[in-house]
Amino acid sequence: MPARAKASRPAEVVAHILPRLPGEQSGISKRTIRDQISDKLAYMIHSGLLRPGDDLPSERELASTLQVSRETVRSAISVLLARRMVEINQGARTRILGTGPFPMHEAVSTLGSLRDRSFDEVSEARSAIEVQVIRLAAQRIRAAEVKRLDKLVHEQESMLDDPVRFQISDREFHTLLYGTSRNPLLVDVASDFYDYALEYRRRALQRPGAIARSVSEHRGIIAALKKKDPDAAVAAARAHVEQIRKTTLREMRR
Repeated sequence: MPARAKASRPAEVVAHILPRLPGEQSGISKRTIRDQISDKLAYMIHSGLLRPGDDLPSERELASTLQVSRETVRSAISVLLARRMVEINQGARTRILGTGPFPMHEAVSTLGSLRDRSFDEVSEARSAIEVQVIRLAAQRIRAAEVKRLDKLVHEQESMLDDPVRFQISDREFHTLLYGTSRNPLLVDVASDFYDYALEYRRRALQRPGAIARSVSEHRGIIAALKKKDPDAAVAAARAHVEQIRKTTLREMRR
């Protein structure tokens, strides 16, 4: 399976994807570089990009990829060790154990403010925020951004049997979409809501037809954005978020 083959080369996956994942410092959050790196790695483990049995690249390789010191990398890995997500053996590379006992919104510190919130609360808040973001996007999006979103969705049509690749592309799609609102604060909030319960979203995407439906919903959002029709864009986005809510909740109950 392509996803497994991709995940079986952790060094390549980390070098290509790690800098693009959540965990970067925003203009509001003053977190340490250690926490930013541990968040990125935790995200990769929870989303299935790194799987149990995979070896992390060496401290030297990670430091080079992220342009930080080896001491910072070592400290970030110690955070994952404390969460029982990795194991460290003398003379061997750090090995992935799994997601550990904590859900993603607790393992990724940027989502810590959501840990005491119910799924219904977060889903309702996400819907409200995303609707506002999409309404602004429909008014402010630029032609080059529409073209980029179109290209991403075209690429997603080749990922219908590859949930891992699609999840990477899906986050890139939503991140770009949020950014077209031209409101950095809304982008930060919407991104946090997107990442909540993402491990269950990954399971939902493994169900037959799930990715095809998401791609179709993305197409509907883009069609409204091309017309710069805020009401149509909001309707398409609301339907997409509601579908995400229902399928994610179904996986949580399982």
